[in-house]
Amino acid sequence: MAGPPGTVRSPVPTPSHPEDRMPRRTPLALLAVLLMAGPPVWARAPAPAAKPAASARAQAKPSALAPVTSVEGITEYRLSNGLRVLLFPDPTKPTVTVNITYLVGSKHEGYGESGMAHLLEHLLFKGTPTTPNVPQALTERGARPNGTTWLDRTNYYETLPASDDNLKWALAFEADRMVNSFIAQKDLDSEMTVVRNEFESGENDPRGILFKRTMSAAYLWHNYGKATIGAKADLEHVPIHRLQAFYRRYYRPDNAVLVVAGSFQPEKALGFVQSTFGKLPRPAEPVPLTYTQEPTQDGEREVTLRRVGDNQLLTSLYHVPEGAHPDFAAIDVLTEVLGDVPSGRLYKALVETKKAARAGAFNFQLRDPGVVGFSTEARQDQPLGPAREALLKTVEEAARTPFTAEEMNRAKTSLAKQTELLLNNSERAAILLSEWAAVGDWRLLFLHRDRIETVTSADVTRVAAAYLKGSNRTLGSFLPTPKPDRSELPPPVDLAKALEGYQGKALVAQGEAFDPSPSHIESRVQRGVLPGGIKYAVLPKKTRGEMVNLSLTLRWGTEETVRGKLPAATYAGRMLMRGTTKHTRQQLADTLDTLKARVGVDGSALGASVSIECPRANLPAVLKLMAEVLREPSFDAKEFAVLKQERLAALESQRSEPQTQGSIAFWRVLSAHYPKGHPYYVPTLEERLSDVKDVTLEQARDFYRQFYGASHGELAVVGDFNEKELVALAGTLFNGWKSPAPYARVEKVFQPVGPKALALETPDKANAYFLAGQTLKLRSEDTDWPGVMMGNFVLGGGFLNSRLATRVRQKEGLSYGVGSSVDAGELEAVGSFVTYAIHAPQNAQKLEAAMREEITRAVQTGFSQEELNKARAGLLEYRQSARAQDGNLAQQLANYLFLGRTLKFDAELEAKLQKLTTEDVRKALANHVDWNKATVVRAGDFAGAAKQAQPPVSVPTSP
Repeated sequence: MAGPPGTVRSPVPTPSHPEDRMPRRTPLALLAVLLMAGPPVWARAPAPAAKPAASARAQAKPSALAPVTSVEGITEYRLSNGLRVLLFPDPTKPTVTVNITYLVGSKHEGYGESGMAHLLEHLLFKGTPTTPNVPQALTERGARPNGTTWLDRTNYYETLPASDDNLKWALAFEADRMVNSFIAQKDLDSEMTVVRNEFESGENDPRGILFKRTMSAAYLWHNYGKATIGAKADLEHVPIHRLQAFYRRYYRPDNAVLVVAGSFQPEKALGFVQSTFGKLPRPAEPVPLTYTQEPTQDGEREVTLRRVGDNQLLTSLYHVPEGAHPDFAAIDVLTEVLGDVPSGRLYKALVETKKAARAGAFNFQLRDPGVVGFSTEARQDQPLGPAREALLKTVEEAARTPFTAEEMNRAKTSLAKQTELLLNNSERAAILLSEWAAVGDWRLLFLHRDRIETVTSADVTRVAAAYLKGSNRTLGSFLPTPKPDRSELPPPVDLAKALEGYQGKALVAQGEAFDPSPSHIESRVQRGVLPGGIKYAVLPKKTRGEMVNLSLTLRWGTEETVRGKLPAATYAGRMLMRGTTKHTRQQLADTLDTLKARVGVDGSALGASVSIECPRANLPAVLKLMAEVLREPSFDAKEFAVLKQERLAALESQRSEPQTQGSIAFWRVLSAHYPKGHPYYVPTLEERLSDVKDVTLEQARDFYRQFYGASHGELAVVGDFNEKELVALAGTLFNGWKSPAPYARVEKVFQPVGPKALALETPDKANAYFLAGQTLKLRSEDTDWPGVMMGNFVLGGGFLNSRLATRVRQKEGLSYGVGSSVDAGELEAVGSFVTYAIHAPQNAQKLEAAMREEITRAVQTGFSQEELNKARAGLLEYRQSARAQDGNLAQQLANYLFLGRTLKFDAELEAKLQKLTTEDVRKALANHVDWNKATVVRAGDFAGAAKQAQPPVSVPTSP
């Protein structure tokens, strides 16, 4: 989740995804991860009953800690019980992250146990005797927690406001659930259905299913071929005693790596670790080791999948060495060269030639030999044969075409940028160290980075020739081959020898400790107006790695002048980053990689926005480049054609998706009073497809000429920069750039919506989507807003301990993702209240009944004082943590310039939240929320579920 629930403006949040947990770079690589493990697990459970070694654990004495090794600010210690401890101090963070990684994943599961590692991860959030309600304990402290399971490891982490008390609590909590989690039958009974619902949600996606099938064919014996989410039958039937045995076997200090990162004192942290984890004994039996090795592949393999879907897909996989092998640096570069967008060879061979709509590459850097993969997607009306031929030719003949200096530099620069950005964010790095620990040693993060720097084109050619060959491919049918050409993998790596004496590079700039309270932020913010009229707010401060975040919003148009021009406006905005009069799309991407900048640029009918994250030294160059993007777009015809093809493919792939169909239908009901052509109109999916097909390049260019300019807007900058130089530069870059059209804010109009129920059929989809809610006549400055915000937080916010999560997920196991959100208008009294859940279609009536009962109960009887106290503490911590993120703060400051606010508004709002009584909250909810006025939308395969529920037809036997 991003930011404090209750202030989030996105009306329908979806279950979070573990985007930071994999070190792979490309979107398809992340997609593959999500498909293997399913959406991440963010609520788990407890442990077995009797533990005979409990007294021994309590009596064990901690031993002294001593540094083992240190690389670039990260220091490893080793407890006498075998626990590895990594400390990553970062005083610039007002938070502290505790991440415990167990070196056990789906690879370690036995027959009938598929999905057990992931299921156990869920159960570790069900409590211990000392922490019986884990979600409540985490929410009370304003924690941002999660747990994830992958092939080689499982990790649990929480990021909390930095304090000795929070750090000591988190360490004690993780040490406690390492050995004392309940893992009880009653929790398995309810959580199994939640995990099964998570499994079913993955079954909706043909890409995920195809990837799982291809992986299972690529691996004949090794467990990497089994999806981490597991088999449905195993999830439904696994006995509790096997889960308990799995827990006792692998959850132990000598099979774990503990990372503490953020703002803390190392000496105190070591003491806290000693007094918590140090008391746990090392079990007498050693950690079980896996020994299955995948044999060399001896011929092409092919998988064909036939299910309901929209676009055609191809995925090819090739075995590669273990992640610690020196070859993997060249494999990473090879992956970038082939899969990058838009410079990659696959993109040029498939997308630019219009043989396919998308193409990309990914690899899995694992403890044992992994895979490199290549994927492409074609629309239904495109012949698949040419795409398949181009895919395999581009991949398997890659070694025959020399890898150019331009390709090598671009790939290596991109990879280096990602590593540097990672290391400048200690919280993100703390979590991603789990992946490198699972590969074999956390220091591989740095060693692998250094290896990439020395990779040559000859190295890339060599690995391409060694592994990208037909006999090592999983895609096609079996074909007899007289002379098999196999890829023998090298012997295991001697990691101790490879890492002997390794020291890493110099430390990055450390930055300052920063108080994110409204009063302190206001004492540091400087505001003004640029010569051209843009309002600005700047907050200079020292940051880790001298990083800076910038947010720019430009505004133009009126309701009348933009009416009917939404498609043109949308595609004018999407063309901005596809080339300028001075730089091609690829040159823009290459320059941003060189400048180590992460940017986002978007444009719409009513304005444009730019976000920047980069090092201090590069900010002037990045800002100049973004000004060029805004002021001098090229509107290249070739890029426009590619953009339309990509958008058509993206939209067509959503035709059968319950979440897309349900969301569109829901918001069309609540926004029905806006006519077609109005900037707030919600088009159908078919209308969106029609817009893409009909919009022309000239229309997009004309909209740009008529509206784009910097006459009105807001600029906010937070981080390490010189404020005078920055303001002067921004004034120079945007002065004189006037929008030709007049500007007047388009007001939102409140329109009561009567109760309505919609049921949408999406055949052959195992997971359904539920939405219910209503419009609210409510502003963020109204007296009721604090109470409504707090009521929603108790009802459907927080971390799995809300009323809805407790009832629907924890107790009844009906949904993996369930919650609610509330939105109040900033300038007009136009808001919304929304509840949402994913679920199995056969459980639709149970789910709706539970949602209705909980919302009605909250409105009619309110909440207890204990619920309010705990929710208030958590919500205030979430708000504070959100302001501690520089990117979030820059966006907030820019938005407040538009609204005419300062952070005094936050201080006053939080003071009101502090004073709320239970009756205040109940009355506020009752004044605005009424289930009898709700719009309810269900999307799923309800007909298929009803058919499956029918009893079998009995056939009389012959006499």
